[in-house]
Amino acid sequence: MTTTFHSTRGTNTALSGKMAIRQGLADDGGLFVTDDLGKSRLDISSLVGKSYQATALTVLTELLPDFTQNELSDCIAAAYGEQWLDPSITPLKPLGSDYILELFNGPTSAFKDVALQILPRFMACTTDGNVDAGKVMVLTATSGDTGKAALAGFADTPGTGITVFYPEGKVSEVQRLQMTTQAGSNVQVCAVRGNFDDAQSAVKDIFGNTDLNIELNDRDNVALSSANSINVGRLVPQVVYYFSAYCQLVERGAISVGAPVEFVVPTGNFGDILAGYYAKRLGLPVGRLTVASDRNNVLFHFLTSGTYNRQRPFHQTTSPSMDILVSSNLERMLYYMSDGDARLVQMCMNDLKDWGTFEIPPALLARIRKVFACGWADESQVSQAITDCWKANHYVIDPHTACGYYLLEQMPREAGMPRILLSTASPYKFPRVVGKALDLDVSGGDFDCMDRLAEATGTTTPANLRKLEGADERFTDVIDVRDMPDYVRRASARL
Repeated sequence: MTTTFHSTRGTNTALSGKMAIRQGLADDGGLFVTDDLGKSRLDISSLVGKSYQATALTVLTELLPDFTQNELSDCIAAAYGEQWLDPSITPLKPLGSDYILELFNGPTSAFKDVALQILPRFMACTTDGNVDAGKVMVLTATSGDTGKAALAGFADTPGTGITVFYPEGKVSEVQRLQMTTQAGSNVQVCAVRGNFDDAQSAVKDIFGNTDLNIELNDRDNVALSSANSINVGRLVPQVVYYFSAYCQLVERGAISVGAPVEFVVPTGNFGDILAGYYAKRLGLPVGRLTVASDRNNVLFHFLTSGTYNRQRPFHQTTSPSMDILVSSNLERMLYYMSDGDARLVQMCMNDLKDWGTFEIPPALLARIRKVFACGWADESQVSQAITDCWKANHYVIDPHTACGYYLLEQMPREAGMPRILLSTASPYKFPRVVGKALDLDVSGGDFDCMDRLAEATGTTTPANLRKLEGADERFTDVIDVRDMPDYVRRASARL
């Protein structure tokens, strides 16, 4: 089967899956999609009882058919091996009368590991043995977790460099240290004065800067690519854990194949929940996908009004990875839900860029709302959710997951439909926030808070986080947004 990818904003250019992954972002600024998504359905019953790796092979074969079985098998084996704390990779655990899907058992303790452990392996397959294919500079803006997961995945990968920008002062101390202490001869990390949206918009502008891209190619034989979820190779591995979660429910007798399941998903850039929509199009019986937002509730307002407006106050919250006002992957959802109306998507994205807002037709909003529910939690509700989850279930959640838990407790339950909350990060990445919610002593540094959290709850601090204390910081640069292109030039020259 041959699957081609094209921009959400136009269908003129067709690329293979490999080339779409290598390029990252379409030339017109759109995101790569394929019109083949959902034309065939996966046999879910055949996945029950299979390992995560076997499930991944089936799902990724459907989504990336131009990769050979040997290529996918090798990528999967390398990505989902002993670097994971749990052999099931994304274990499903009971949470009262609901379930929680742990996505944070990878090497950086965040759900981004699921995709960013395999994306570098995908990238390595995109040259097809062509030694003259040139080098790739992976360019990424992060709101907290993507940066470290991408750095860990791409560190010292031959022919590839990675440059990560993060908003100064707007990630947790643990998240910052994870990035600034990263080893590797091909990595660069830099803080940016501004918020995540500023950094992400600048990265997109760099991808769209034709003169800069030509300059890097001619001078350094370097092409730019992305590790954000705007890259289809970052997105599709996340589809796997929806199927895995469903099959785990079947295996424990909670449902039979074909029964619908609801997913509650903390999300900022809309990639994590979009993967659930992809799973639904592939035949997974998804009853509802609920978008959980923090105080930066731009997605809530869009899904309830049909108007997306980024011209609103930006709030720095205790869930920094969701502090986003421009949710990039929403563009892919608009494309699919409008039946591939690239002209509509182009108009919406132009209005967002030029005016800071766009509005979709009421009929399209009604169609979207049949699939996506939504809600949000403010800071006091996030803190209370952490407290309530511990008291009710003896389970510790991080502030992002707490946004989802708050909604889980507020939403009406549909009779007989299991609900799965996606847990996106280890609580130990935010020990001060979690400790305060649990009424622990949060004086001293974050590592003191980690130790008190472990002692009070009987849980274990991930070794990869605890060892950050006292680690040497390699990267201390702080720049203005306007200086990001020059930083990329210097990083490219070092490859």
